[in-house]
Amino acid sequence: MGKLADFQRRLRPGKVYRRADLAQWSSAVDRHIQASVRDGRLVKLAGGLYSVPKQTAFGQAPADDAALIEAFLKGSPYLKVTPNLYNGLGVGLTQLHNRTIVYNHKRHGRFKLGGREFEFRIKPRLPAKLTLEFLLVDLVNNLGDLGEDRSATLARVKAAAQNYPAPRLRRAAEDYGKVGTRKFFDQALNGPDVEHA
Repeated sequence: MGKLADFQRRLRPGKVYRRADLAQWSSAVDRHIQASVRDGRLVKLAGGLYSVPKQTAFGQAPADDAALIEAFLKGSPYLKVTPNLYNGLGVGLTQLHNRTIVYNHKRHGRFKLGGREFEFRIKPRLPAKLTLEFLLVDLVNNLGDLGEDRSATLARVKAAAQNYPAPRLRRAAEDYGKVGTRKFFDQALNGPDVEHA
């Protein structure tokens, strides 16, 4: 078996690889990557990032978001959020957004991976999984970017906050909220109406 064939035999459909991952199987990795891209065994997603196409009944399936993000961040923890998730919180939001935000500890900025754009934002702390409390806090953190009526939305969030377990919501606000968001939830859960800063 030739070296290129041996290299390609190790590639797994649907998997995303960094160049460094591929280098372990080849002493001429750049040549083997180029040959594999030419014959369609690999697809270049971004600089140093490649996927192995997975064939479906409808043609080639794009690389899975989770596989893309994990390879891009080299396995570092992350949390993927789309503002469309806020629509399910029962606070009257209905706009659709074409954005995917990836909270993480390593990268900041907008990156195009596999033809899709991701907005990476560094956060010092991330929940282990997406919770409704985190989403409500995140909504208030990002309210200025959503094109919604600010005071009407905050009034609905304040009303909705009463339906959440107060200790969990308070903890989410303390752990993940901006300063103004923490103040808003402190007032929403404890006391008098004060305008959110």
